[in-house]
Amino acid sequence: MTNLQSVSAGTTAEDLDVFTSTQSIIQEALSKLGFSNEMYELLKEPLRVLTVRFPVRMDDGSVQVFTGYRAQHNDAVGPTKGGIRLHPDVTEDEIKALSIWMSIKCGIADLPYGGGKGGIVCDPRQMSFAEIERLSRAYVRAISQIVGPAKDIPAPDVFSNSQNMAWMLDEYSRIREFDSPGFITGKPIVLGGSKGREKATARGVVICIEQAAAARGIEIQNARVIVQGFGNAGSYVAQFMHESGAKVVGISDAYGALYNPDGLDIPELLEQRDSFGTVTKLFKNTITNKELLEQECDILVPAAIENQITQENAHRIRARVLVEAANGPTTTAATKILDENNVLIVPDVLGNSGGVVVSYFEWVQNNQGFYWTEDEVDARLVELMRRSFDSVYQTARRYKVDMRLAAYMVGVRRVAESARWRGWV
Repeated sequence: MTNLQSVSAGTTAEDLDVFTSTQSIIQEALSKLGFSNEMYELLKEPLRVLTVRFPVRMDDGSVQVFTGYRAQHNDAVGPTKGGIRLHPDVTEDEIKALSIWMSIKCGIADLPYGGGKGGIVCDPRQMSFAEIERLSRAYVRAISQIVGPAKDIPAPDVFSNSQNMAWMLDEYSRIREFDSPGFITGKPIVLGGSKGREKATARGVVICIEQAAAARGIEIQNARVIVQGFGNAGSYVAQFMHESGAKVVGISDAYGALYNPDGLDIPELLEQRDSFGTVTKLFKNTITNKELLEQECDILVPAAIENQITQENAHRIRARVLVEAANGPTTTAATKILDENNVLIVPDVLGNSGGVVVSYFEWVQNNQGFYWTEDEVDARLVELMRRSFDSVYQTARRYKVDMRLAAYMVGVRRVAESARWRGWV
């Protein structure tokens, strides 16, 4: 989610404009690949953006009108795919940028999708369970004409989960008058969800960590790891790294950070955290999130919010490898500084793509009516993520560019070539 208040003063306004910066890197990637400016004009904006306003009856009997968005970046490859976030800071530009990111993610993983994204301007933390259900159902009714298993496939995102997906699936099935499990992913397993989906983003991050560490000659055993963020992705990354023999020396949540150069007791921290994934409030010797990012480590995993590493603090990052589990934690200016300092960056569109990969697996299983074991899901995820990493890494070496630009080059190529084959450009 965009959180401009958390950004350092040294960062340029353009760097913080997620939509503008996304367009800039898309343009650079297409230019490197030799595509025309007409292709950039096609891909710099979503093909469709639907803004909806819908009423929801609140528990006190009043009616509140909410604003929602659904952006479909490009469907030249196939149906669009992307999550639905529920957050008070949702904006149209943010949703548009995120839909482009989804196109890139799907292109890197070679999935038969274009990018999509949805959002509702609301604060579910201030709403009751019943109000969130009515909100979820009303949003689906509002966008029902442009979504579907062969059109646009939603999924969970910030502050949405499998319960929201279950309500949305039920509402869509009522509207269409037939059961359609492939309409949405991230569902409960009993409603056609895929095993391994909950941990998929973190597993994808860890696979990228392993590949990046190997590229830099870092042994995972006893490697020093810092994970900023202790939510779903961050906590699982910390757990998986601890289980693999790495030394997790730092973790953080919204209230602060814990750092111990001798390693933290991750199983104990996981046991102590509350339902919101916070644990640092139980300790007195905490440091700030900013201070945690600047501690010495082998592998740094930003798994919190955007714009955490900027040109103001990039010079003080002391990691050898940075793997982005969050969306947009490193600004464009910071990326250049880190690249000059020989830090290997695995960008978000590659690092956290495990979620959309397993969402694709879920959609395939729904369409087949045949469901896989968790071991089968994990094996397919490992194979696909390793292939994706290798593709981006080799592109970076071939073109002598940083991993972020290389990832966009790999991702945008599939969309651009599909559009060209269709005769659009």
